[in-house]
Amino acid sequence: MFELQGGLLIALSIGLFAAKGFALVDCVVRRASQFSYLDTLPKRNWLIILGVALAAHLIWWNPLSIFNLLGTVGALVYLAQVRGSDPR
Repeated sequence: MFELQGGLLIALSIGLFAAKGFALVDCVVRRASQFSYLDTLPKRNWLIILGVALAAHLIWWNPLSIFNLLGTVGALVYLAQVRGSDPR
């Protein structure tokens, strides 16, 4: 039973780490003008939020820690708001 729970937590942690990394890479390659077009936070703010989220995930690997939960929310908001509204 505990092996299954541990395996699920590891899989969840890896998946959330990948989502945060994807959001950060997407933010880095996106032009700053697209952020003002979408009427969202500036690129610099998103880079700080996503960078801190990824660093927190590296420090506290548990996906249920408060820092990882906050970072996950930030990354998912970025993906929904900026990536989801991509005018390409």
